[in-house]
Amino acid sequence: MNTIYLDHAATTPMAKDVIARMTEAMAHVYGNASSIHAVGREARKYLDEARAVLAQSIHAKANDIIFTSGGTEADNMAIFGAAVARQKEGKHIITTQIEHHAVLHACQKLEKEGFDVTYLPVDQSGCVRVEDVASALREDTILVTIMYGNNEVGTIQPIQAIGELLKNHQATFHTDAVQAYGIEHLDVEALGVDLLSVSAHKINGPKGIGFLYVKQGVKLANLLFGGSQEKKRRAGTENIPAALGFATAIQVQVAEREVNRAKYQGFKQLLIKQFDEAKILYKVNGVLDDALPHVLNVSFAGTDVESFLINLDMAGVLVSSGSACTAGSIDPSHVLVAMFGEGAEALRNSIRFSFGQGLTDEDVIEAGKRTASIVKRLVK
Repeated sequence: MNTIYLDHAATTPMAKDVIARMTEAMAHVYGNASSIHAVGREARKYLDEARAVLAQSIHAKANDIIFTSGGTEADNMAIFGAAVARQKEGKHIITTQIEHHAVLHACQKLEKEGFDVTYLPVDQSGCVRVEDVASALREDTILVTIMYGNNEVGTIQPIQAIGELLKNHQATFHTDAVQAYGIEHLDVEALGVDLLSVSAHKINGPKGIGFLYVKQGVKLANLLFGGSQEKKRRAGTENIPAALGFATAIQVQVAEREVNRAKYQGFKQLLIKQFDEAKILYKVNGVLDDALPHVLNVSFAGTDVESFLINLDMAGVLVSSGSACTAGSIDPSHVLVAMFGEGAEALRNSIRFSFGQGLTDEDVIEAGKRTASIVKRLVK
């Protein structure tokens, strides 16, 4: 029985072109980009080339890109960096209840340090209202951090509208675009964001590298101290093979983006068709339109997420849930809690399917059939 990987929102296999580029770099580009000799200068040239490619992918300037160890560090750098740099101007932060834990836990840490954080609710589609952001704004608001697309249900937030709202406000605007990068067309100027976080391993690139876009002139305190790398904004010798792999990955994603978007939307419909034909009870969490095309979250009535995931794994369908399953207890998805409330049935029976490179229609159809078969067995 073949294994069908439908957990690309968690991480993706590295693309062959990425592996080849990184392997070549590891063999030949060994210099420290901070060194002034020939080998160091060669390393710097490759690092600059990678940075330029990544900047172009979001319509930014190369100098606005800070390499990080991934999305978590990029989120932390944005939130702690802005909070520390601007704390004399105010201590109020606005975010949402459905953010990735890299954002939520950072905000909770700042609360313990005396900052005031507003966690905005979302509707049942998982979307925050621009009016709620406007109502929450205060004179002492220094940071608004709202994700671009939700990693669990795929709902896209009204980032451009919020950017317009904040044009005449002092608050720094950050968006976690980790799940959207490479899938959505991102233009930092059009969006009106000051800070934007991404990660390479979501786009068939290497783990352990990401970047934070920082608009010129935005105040941001350093989190790491040491050397003068990244124009003194993030100490630590740069991982040039990973940077080159990252740049290669986004070049592939951009070239194939529209084809992939249509393909992934088709996969959603194929899965839903299998569920309909099998006559099982299900409900899509979030929306099919105005959502990330590669993420589909589905609630299956009468099932239990823990046993469901185990059965899917045994059947060779590799998916995930926003719930944290540990030692027989389940910590419900905070995203679904925000959408449906405490005690909602969806908290106990929802599965996330997420698509990526290498999948075929046949894979998705087969995964849908296996999933429906398990649902029928579990609900008896």
